[in-house]
Formats: sequence, C-alpha cells, structure tokens
Amino acid sequence: MAKVAVVLSGCGVYDGAEIHESVITLLALDRAGAEVVITAPDIEQAHVVNHLTGDVASGQKRRVAEEAARIARGAVTDLAKLKAAEIDAIIFPGGFGAAKNLSSYAFDGPDLKVNPEVERITVEMAKAKKPIGTICIAPVMTAKILAGAGIKATVTIGNDAGTAGHINGFGAAHQACAVDDIVVDENNRVVSTPAYMLADSIKEAAAGIEKLVAAVLRMCG
Repeated sequence: MAKVAVVLSGCGVYDGAEIHESVITLLALDRAGAEVVITAPDIEQAHVVNHLTGDVASGQKRRVAEEAARIARGAVTDLAKLKAAEIDAIIFPGGFGAAKNLSSYAFDGPDLKVNPEVERITVEMAKAKKPIGTICIAPVMTAKILAGAGIKATVTIGNDAGTAGHINGFGAAHQACAVDDIVVDENNRVVSTPAYMLADSIKEAAAGIEKLVAAVLRMCG
C-alpha cells in the first residue's frame, strides 16, 4: 500500500486550499487503497478572504494548519516534521493558498519565494526519485523549486500564456494540457493537471485529478 502525503494550504479557494481539488484528491487516493497523510505548514495565512464577497477580511488572522484541519477532519500533521523517507509520494492541491501561503506567487509573480518546508520536502522527494503530484496553480511553485535544485521539470497549468511564460522562465518547461488530462514527466517523476485553472465544473476538475492520482500511484510501483 502506497503512503501518500497531501499538502494543504488552508481551507478555501481564495486564501487556502481549493476544497474540491483537495477532496477529490483524498477520495481518489482512498478509493485506490492508499494510506494518506494530510499535512500543512503551521504558519499564519497571508490574509483571510470572505468567500461570500471575495473581499479581504481586514484584521482577521488564521493559521494554515488549523484551516487545513477543516478539510482533514482534524487530522493534520506539521509539514516541518514530514520526511521523504516516510512517504512514497506527495501531492499538492491548488487554490490561492498555494500561491499565497505555500509560496508568494500571487503577490510577487515570477519573483516568488517558497515556504522553506515546502521547498525542503519537494527537493527531498525529487532527489529520492519519489513521485510528486501538483495541481492547478501549484505547478508554478513546483517548477520553481525543482529548477532551483537543477531539475528541469515539465509541468502544466493548462494554457495561460503568462503563467506558462513564468514557468519557462524558471528554467522549467510548460506543456499545454486540456482540463481533463495530465502531463507526466516520467524522468523527473512529476505529474500535473490544470483542474480549476481551466475547469468550469467539479466533474471537469475531477477528471484530471483522478488521472493524476492514478499516475502518481503507478509511479510508486
């Protein structure tokens, strides 16, 4: 049985992990019989967004791990304690949390900084040749991390030219992809899918995510 870590960036598309993407990932892993470890960095969110209005909730503060626990039904481990040796694969769902909490892409664009623990575990997994799944906007930070480690990964965020240009600019490679498909970098063991970068419905997001989970688990052997 493969043991897979799912890294959440909070709870809610505008300031945390995209809930549909996260739950679809967890469901697909469970249906496949994988052992799942849900993890998140124990840090403060960049900000809090009112998901009813889309406005930043001035003065509010929330922590990423505490918010991720809403999706995990309480069972969230501290990312700082996770080691590549303990797992067979890792998956990063999207949502703005990946671009605000796990990295600063939403604020800094191609000059983004990545959370040190996210960078550490990603590099550990890559060096151990263990599969990395990355969804929606998360492939941007994945590409940045791996390029910094001298690994030119091929990933997708769908077909947005500006974001694809940033990925290529890191020294990685972007490949256009349909909403219901995946891009598999067999050499570097990285799997990505556009999900809500392109999806207009939960079933469209699910189609690609389910393929991604299957590919990640196949790579676990």
